Amino acid sequence: MVLSVLSIALMVADARVSTLQPLRSNLSLILTPIYYVADLPVRLWDAVYQQVSSRADLLAENERLRAEALLIQRKLQKLATLTEQNVRLRELLNSSSLVDERVLVAELVGVDPNPYTQRVLINKGERDGVFLGQPVLDATGLMGQVVEVMPFTARVLLITDSSHSLPVQVNRNGLRAIASGAGNNEWLELRFVGDTADIRVDDILVSSGLGQRFPAGYPVGRVLSVEQDPSQPFADVKVAPTAQLTRSRYMLLVFSAESGYGELVPVLEEGSELNDAEVQAVEDALQDPVLSAPAAPEATTETPSAPLDAPLSVPPSEAPAVEGAQ
Repeated sequence: MVLSVLSIALMVADARVSTLQPLRSNLSLILTPIYYVADLPVRLWDAVYQQVSSRADLLAENERLRAEALLIQRKLQKLATLTEQNVRLRELLNSSSLVDERVLVAELVGVDPNPYTQRVLINKGERDGVFLGQPVLDATGLMGQVVEVMPFTARVLLITDSSHSLPVQVNRNGLRAIASGAGNNEWLELRFVGDTADIRVDDILVSSGLGQRFPAGYPVGRVLSVEQDPSQPFADVKVAPTAQLTRSRYMLLVFSAESGYGELVPVLEEGSELNDAEVQAVEDALQDPVLSAPAAPEATTETPSAPLDAPLSVPPSEAPAVEGAQ
């Protein structure tokens, strides 16, 4: 009771007069270390909590940044792929501008796993106007021809297949020969070249147009080697294809006058009946800027009685794959 009265008296005196101000200051100076020691556990706990939470935040942010870095790297890889694809498409566009015939761009969607067959699958088929025997190019040269047509896809036989042959000529002097596949993508064999024929290493070979399958003038290959043996009637000539057979993803399907489709795609032939879907597909194809190149005029080819137009010795099942085989 006495302490309570004393406390009330001190509070009233402190509020009314300033006599106790120095005493309060001195007491505050004495009690400050006690306050610091009493508050030390709380401050230590807060410091530890901040350290732990900061580390957890940093770890979480680090994981988030790693994930963002992976996403950015994936986008960069995709960008690199798109850049390369753009380069290939520009090369293909440049090559299509040099072709007088109507062309259609197709994409590679499959490769025949049989090591003894050189065939690929493309994403254009009968609905797109693709027909048997249609020439196929890439940005650098002749690749092959269509040997099987399905509604939405087609199978292309490459010029390096062992069952494929086509008439060619030396671009330098017009010497004619038969280029046959050797069963691999590295080289072709040049048949029926006389031992004394004027052919040299690095000569460029182009399609001759005989047989009315491939239009004349398309690059086929470059002579790798010429081995001449006086005891043999023909020289052994190997040719490297100019087309990127193992790397090209985009190709050109040629609608040439020699093949009978120089003016219109096959589904527009006179007398054919089209449903609405086919009509729309044809209209879309004819409005495609890639098909805007003018059709080539009728080319004058040599008569079928020429020596190179004779039937070639190939299996009957591959008859459509050999140019000049009727």
